[in-house]
Amino acid sequence: MGGQRRLGSWGCQEEGSRSSPTSSCCSQGLQIHEDVKEYYGKLLQNSKDLKTNACVTPSKPVPKFIREALTEVHDEVSSRYYGCGIVVPECLENSRILDLGSGSGRDCYVLSKLVGPKGYVTGMDMTDEQVEIAKKYIDYHMKKFGYQEPNISFVNGYIEDLKAAGIGDQSYNIIISNCVINLTPDKKAVLREAYRVLKDGGEIYFSDVYSNKPVPDELRQNKVLWGECISGALFWKDLYLIAEEIGFSPPRLVTSSYITVNNKELENIIGDLKFVSATFRLFKLPQNSVKEKGLVIYNGGITGCEKEIQFDTNFTFKEGEATSVDEELWSILKTSRFSDEFLFQSCEKEGTSKQCCMAKEIIKDPFQLTEDQKKSSSPPSSCGPKGCC
Repeated sequence: MGGQRRLGSWGCQEEGSRSSPTSSCCSQGLQIHEDVKEYYGKLLQNSKDLKTNACVTPSKPVPKFIREALTEVHDEVSSRYYGCGIVVPECLENSRILDLGSGSGRDCYVLSKLVGPKGYVTGMDMTDEQVEIAKKYIDYHMKKFGYQEPNISFVNGYIEDLKAAGIGDQSYNIIISNCVINLTPDKKAVLREAYRVLKDGGEIYFSDVYSNKPVPDELRQNKVLWGECISGALFWKDLYLIAEEIGFSPPRLVTSSYITVNNKELENIIGDLKFVSATFRLFKLPQNSVKEKGLVIYNGGITGCEKEIQFDTNFTFKEGEATSVDEELWSILKTSRFSDEFLFQSCEKEGTSKQCCMAKEIIKDPFQLTEDQKKSSSPPSSCGPKGCC
């Protein structure tokens, strides 16, 4: 996808050789880190100070069990959080989860409750002030949840270099990120590191900001728009290119919604560029995973999605119903934490060929999804009627 254009490893567009750590691009990246830390650590005092809805746009209706967990998060943690709604995938019990750009720790504490005492959550952020707030309330939340030992920790570091923060190879089942990857000048490094630390069958589930075309260089110089998650937005087609290069399965689009700018001056600077807050999920499949077209049947019972689960915008699985899936999704469900939640029937089995041949349009473009939702006036959901607001 996207022609011959190639993204440099330091976040620049490169024609040939890889940028070096001493290049002007790298220097610009270091300055961006400092600008972002100042914006989120000192200039912003709460979410009301934001000038766009890029970092507070809900990605989808919040299921009831997550909403209940949110009410147990300390008020200071919630008020200093600047993510895109709530980013919580399904089937979390006993999982090890890493949150990239965890900020004040709101999502981490929700996840801490959901994974249970046998699971574990690590939050990472580069902003000292945010990490201090997150650490401040570990004991508070452990007592609130009734846990004897903490199942959560926070580390200070850069999401482009997880190894420097002591994050080992294949050490997590799930990685989440909430409106943060756009803040780094080096998206490819972030996803490469995510791939390294995920176990086979693991997933990175993240909301972020995407543009409908490459963001021009002059816009990338604007410090406020960097902090507001606009200048660092990735052209959505480039996500597919980066994922393929690193080794992830093709990104699966979950939700998308338009971003609005609440400032006339910034609106004039942006011009005709359009931006969405979109959620994607990428899986790290085992090297020799079997990919075959077939039928899958959801067993039901996943917390919050007892009767049905919307896996992405293209596939919703209802309890007890056979659904035809492509080879990639078959492999994802078969090799990930979802393997025990489904029954699998190969298309080679007698009597399944007709259902297996059913064609389905796959939506990959978050802007197309947003337009389709506007026409239908039906917001996306993540689970069955029992679990959602």
